[in-house]
Amino acid sequence: MAQHLGPLELIGDRWVVGDPTRKEGLSIVFTPGGLEHRRRGEAAPLLTVEWSQFVELKVRAAYRRWHATPAGGFVGAFATGADMGRDGCSLHGILRHPYEPWSVRYTHHERRCTAGHVIVLKALFDQLTEAKALDRLGDPEWLGPAVAKLSSYTSWYARKGNRLVKETVQSLGA
Repeated sequence: MAQHLGPLELIGDRWVVGDPTRKEGLSIVFTPGGLEHRRRGEAAPLLTVEWSQFVELKVRAAYRRWHATPAGGFVGAFATGADMGRDGCSLHGILRHPYEPWSVRYTHHERRCTAGHVIVLKALFDQLTEAKALDRLGDPEWLGPAVAKLSSYTSWYARKGNRLVKETVQSLGA
C-alpha cells in the first residue's frame, strides 16, 4: 500500500498532512472525529475541528519546499496554477454555525510533491466535500485503499485525475 499522496502521509496508524518531524513542524492529523492541528513536541493539539463542522474543505500543496516561502509567494504572483507563498501549504475551508472561513498551515516535507499527486489530492478533497463524506479522511481503512489507487497517478492533466478520483471514491463507497 502507498504510504503518501503529496503532503498526505501515513504515520503509524493515522493519516497526516505535513511533516511533523521537522523542527517545530506543523501538521494536520486526521482522526475519526475530525482533524487536529499539531506542532512537533507539543502533546496537545493546537486546534481540533469535528468533521461535521465543515461545509467545505480544500488543500493547498506547494510542489517544493521553497514554494511555501515569502520568496516563493513573490514568484507565485507571476505564475499561475501553483500554490505558493506562506499559504502554499495549508488546509482551508468553510465552517458552519456561524459560517466562516477557516485555514491552518502545515510544514512541507523534505521531498517534493509531484504534480499528479497534488492534482488527485485536491480532487479527493473536492469529491469528499461534494459527497458530504469528509469524515472518510479520518477512516484509515477507507483512506489507505484510496491513496493506494490514486498514488500511481503521474499526469499533469487535471480532468483525467478528477475522473480517477471520482471513480475511486464511488468504488470505495463514499
